[in-house]
Amino acid sequence: MKRRIMSSLCAAALVFSMAACGSSNAPAADGADTNQAASENTAANDTAASDDAAKEGGELILYTWEGMFPQEVLDGFTEKTGIEIVYSNFDTDETMLEKLSQAEGGTYDLVIADDYIIEQAVQAGLVQEIDKDTVTNFGNINPLYQGQFYDPEDKYTVPYGAGIPLIVYDPEQVGFEITGYEDLWNPELEDKVALTANYRVINGITLLSMGQSMNTEDVAVIEEAGKKLLDLAPNVRMIQDDNTQNALLNGEAAVAFLYTSQVTQVMAENPDLKVVYPKEGLGFGIMAGFIPSQAPNAKAANEFLNYLLEPEVSAQCFDFLGYYCTTKAADDLVNPDLVVPDSVTKGEIIQNVSQEADEAFNKNWTEFKDACD
Repeated sequence: MKRRIMSSLCAAALVFSMAACGSSNAPAADGADTNQAASENTAANDTAASDDAAKEGGELILYTWEGMFPQEVLDGFTEKTGIEIVYSNFDTDETMLEKLSQAEGGTYDLVIADDYIIEQAVQAGLVQEIDKDTVTNFGNINPLYQGQFYDPEDKYTVPYGAGIPLIVYDPEQVGFEITGYEDLWNPELEDKVALTANYRVINGITLLSMGQSMNTEDVAVIEEAGKKLLDLAPNVRMIQDDNTQNALLNGEAAVAFLYTSQVTQVMAENPDLKVVYPKEGLGFGIMAGFIPSQAPNAKAANEFLNYLLEPEVSAQCFDFLGYYCTTKAADDLVNPDLVVPDSVTKGEIIQNVSQEADEAFNKNWTEFKDACD
């Protein structure tokens, strides 16, 4: 998602804090006899020994992008569990998959990566199932982000943030309510729309406006989408990936279709703008955590995933990260702007398609950009 769906987003930093966990032994009740006190002292010592044993968790080798977690968060998990975290990072999903393949599913305990590359890792036998006896918070996940193509039975992954490109508009410059992708074609928006520059995403929202799948491989349907895209060209003010949100902020555009990071930024700077969750359904990407097939410390990885699914931790993490919250149990705690409304029940992730279909998508895109010039 960082490199694909959220292509203009710099490497995200995730900050959340964990309150120090501790326990104290209650004093013996007044009037307890010596044996009672001795018994309680023994129990207390046993508890302390048990706590110490619980904190002898070895190490967790975490493999993800640089800057996903600050050191104090990793230290907080270590304080809670005794598990030392060794942070290792990659620059692209493809680099991760190559390293994991070379290690034959070993070396790393937990990987956080994008949806499309996880599918490849699962197909290559490089991923093991989540231990749901340990990940007891699994039920906290929002069902909207489950059952996706890369993990249809939800056996291998825990979602860790969603990137959802959305329409944002200035109600002072638009004389009607925008409710979906179809409204972008309204003649009142001539020369007022700013778009991001991902050819599959723009083809995809056009298909959704037609009641079709973003991932259709029917070339005839894709060609129809191409014709409809040409009809959109008069409304397009600009097509660009970087800082597209600035067109809304400076009044150059009245409507924009933006990446998640851009939506977050523009709403922070001008809360009077309106965000649209299109009635035709969402297109989104997901980051998720998975445990490699030969992870040296799979137990620690499962514990860390469970930790991330705690509502308070999730809320703190998504508030800072700016990704849409994938932990349903945290919806009431997180910034409301990062929660998809309950009325939104359908969404689709862009997937790989056949070469013939991809060529048709590219043809649409080339002709559309030429028409917008």
